[in-house]
Amino acid sequence: MDLLEAYRMLPADLWAAFPLVLTAVVGLVLVVWDAFWNDAPPIPWVAAGTLALALIWELGGLSRAPETAFYGLIRVGGMASFVNAIILASGLLTIALSVPYLKRIRHLHGEVYALILFATVGMIVLASANSLISVFVGLETMSICLYIMTGLVREDVGAGEAALKYFLLGAFSTGFFLYGIALLYGATGTMYLPQMAAHLAEGAHPIMFWAGVALLLIGFLFKVGAVPFHMWTPDVYQGAPTTLTGYMAAASKAAAFAALVLVLDAALPAERWQLLLALVALVTMVAGNVLALVQQNVKRMLAYSSIAHAGYILTGLAAGTPEGYAGALFYLLVYALMNIGAFGVMAFLEWDGKEGYEQTIDSLAGIGYRRPLLGVAMAFFMFSLTGFPPLAGFIAKYAVFAPAVKAGLTWLVIVGVLASVLSAYYYLRVVYVFWMKSPDEAPEAVRQQAFPVPLAPQAVLVVCVVLIVLLGVLPGLLEVTASFFPTPAAPPAATTALLP
Repeated sequence: MDLLEAYRMLPADLWAAFPLVLTAVVGLVLVVWDAFWNDAPPIPWVAAGTLALALIWELGGLSRAPETAFYGLIRVGGMASFVNAIILASGLLTIALSVPYLKRIRHLHGEVYALILFATVGMIVLASANSLISVFVGLETMSICLYIMTGLVREDVGAGEAALKYFLLGAFSTGFFLYGIALLYGATGTMYLPQMAAHLAEGAHPIMFWAGVALLLIGFLFKVGAVPFHMWTPDVYQGAPTTLTGYMAAASKAAAFAALVLVLDAALPAERWQLLLALVALVTMVAGNVLALVQQNVKRMLAYSSIAHAGYILTGLAAGTPEGYAGALFYLLVYALMNIGAFGVMAFLEWDGKEGYEQTIDSLAGIGYRRPLLGVAMAFFMFSLTGFPPLAGFIAKYAVFAPAVKAGLTWLVIVGVLASVLSAYYYLRVVYVFWMKSPDEAPEAVRQQAFPVPLAPQAVLVVCVVLIVLLGVLPGLLEVTASFFPTPAAPPAATTALLP
């Protein structure tokens, strides 16, 4: 396909990638709008309406056969639509939580919602990439927006420190990622993921190729918060505004893992990297859960919890099978619902005036009796994060552990199950403090707080709880995610169709 042909197909490409184009255009409109009418009240709801429309479009694309757009740089339909729907839903729920929250902390700025849209654009490009160029562009677009959102409360020392650490470490990991892309291009002569495996089979330079793979994986493992590239996670989660922390925890992890699935499935032979990912998964699960045990701050505890969950997802990827990839995608959906809900609860239980940076778990003693909706919702999220049946967290862990057992990684699954049992201590400790401690044990400053919860956040929490229950008792989406990956016996035509 030459450049003239690409221009001729541009209208069709714009239509195929309508959610991406719509979100980007509205993001630009919001920037101009906010410049002329600072912090206009309709801005958040325009952003929410945009994400809702894009979400409906992507849900309709789940049944479409995967195609490519923009000179073969991104994928549309199928798996891309599924992950994009997770990202768009996370952004939509985050906006509904953020409007009253940011108003309460006096940072209801119009540019925040433009940043959410631009971050969503980057995540969509990353999650639907068909080329390493798209992966890099999406990754950097997402990351720059998240750096800014982390330091939104500029007068807060914790937020500034978190943003600086995130930026410096993120820039460092970007260097590894970019060098990895350069080496892979030098070894294979292509940036397109489906072509890389073919070039490797034809005799691509093996040392240069696997050096590029190693550097590329460092960049991915940093973005998903896997050990030993997890150092930024607890500081960023603790310092960022709480509702935006939930967005970062859910949407960015979904986008990064989806891109990693695409790279592993399309470009890398599974037998070469299975043991490496398995070892990273093991260390990540163990370190995340052990470090979460000693945390007194809920946001910091959830940060280490997110590291542990990255290890669970990596267990599914280490299997290197279509079932493992499908289970990982299902896990990303469940994880997004659990984390947006948990951080949403904590956003409306802040009392320290520093976005929850200093308050401890024990300071919220008996809060479930004072705010039953928040207490009940948090109990569902904590039990689901632990992996209790019949909630969706149990099905999600089964979806990544079962393929690993079939792939001969039983030892890794045993560690994962033991790590999940260990996690019950710190998850259920939150439920214990909320419901089994007297409100009189809370500090005076907490007892004087009203903790109001507006209608929109209440609706978000209820939706997350209902979906967690439904996905647990009706896990039919596992069949949907399984349909995104051809079986090993499938003809190669499905792969060549994704080439430009």
